[in-house]
Amino acid sequence: MKLNPFGIRKLDWYIIKKFIGTYLLSIVIIIAIVIIFDISEKIDNFVEHEAPLKAIVFNYYLNFIPYILNMFSPMFVFITVIFFTSRLAGGSEIIAMLSCGESFHRLMLPYMISATIVAAMSFFLGLYVIPPANFGRLEFEQKYVKSSRYVNSDRNIHYQLAPGTYVYVESFSSWNNTAAKLTLESIENNRIRSKFTAESAEWKEDLGGWSCKNWFVRDYDEYGNETMRRGAAMDTVIALTVEDFYRRKNVVETLKIKELNELIDMQKMRGDHMVKYALIEKHTRIATPFSAFILTLIGVSLSSKKRRGGLGLNIGIGIALSFSYILFMRFSQMFVHTGTLPPWIAIWLPNMIYAVVAIVLYRLAPK
Repeated sequence: MKLNPFGIRKLDWYIIKKFIGTYLLSIVIIIAIVIIFDISEKIDNFVEHEAPLKAIVFNYYLNFIPYILNMFSPMFVFITVIFFTSRLAGGSEIIAMLSCGESFHRLMLPYMISATIVAAMSFFLGLYVIPPANFGRLEFEQKYVKSSRYVNSDRNIHYQLAPGTYVYVESFSSWNNTAAKLTLESIENNRIRSKFTAESAEWKEDLGGWSCKNWFVRDYDEYGNETMRRGAAMDTVIALTVEDFYRRKNVVETLKIKELNELIDMQKMRGDHMVKYALIEKHTRIATPFSAFILTLIGVSLSSKKRRGGLGLNIGIGIALSFSYILFMRFSQMFVHTGTLPPWIAIWLPNMIYAVVAIVLYRLAPK
């Protein structure tokens, strides 16, 4: 077979078309099944909250599809590779390729090219398409599915607003946007310079700040001498907004990569425990696309040999392994929440383990 300038042969194009075509077909089938089950689960909510059909289609399901596509991308890739490679092996096409002098290593090239296309698509979706889609989806769910106001249950909230500036809130009421026992401290050279305390602070949207009641300020000079001021009411603007109290765990799913990095930097600076959710989201977006290469290698190694159980056995193995990978990806997040592993290690752990499995299976595959 004659090579073209890019080294891609007719046989390579044949495998690439099979890979991408089967991948897209599996996406359509799986997404259709998921949407049917999702509709049957949420139809009562749609009717009860009188969700408009236009909102259901365009605000929810149109934004739901990219989310599901990327979540189950590893399964799509694995089933795709298992399915059409088993058919090639069952028709003795792989045996014919190897008998004609084609090496198993060279046979992997079109598979890896296809995996690169899938990984690039998953990477682009995860970084730029899915976050704004998630915003519309979650907004729809809040209005027509959950339909309940978010209540902040945290108490004794501590933040570092800036280097040397710390805020403490005993509790926050989401019903009237009021913080109880707000304290703002300014520390310089390991010495407290001022301490502002208010019995309550209500968020004012038009002000973009807080209306403080029964406040007093203690100022300290370089010698530690104290002066105190007090008052009944005062409006103030600080680097703390009502959104910081309403921020939920899944808000990170709605942020593009630049916004996500900015949130991580801010939360690290503040010492916010919610930073773990942002770090999990960031590393998941990067780690998931790489699964395309690992699972493709496992899929080809498992299905390139004709088996007695035929196509059904290979697909069964493929579904089991792909679901175990997705389950492991979700389970590994628990290592972050328990503080057992840093986020990047925990999220990349499934890829590391399955990469070792892929290498072992590849070495055992028929050559």
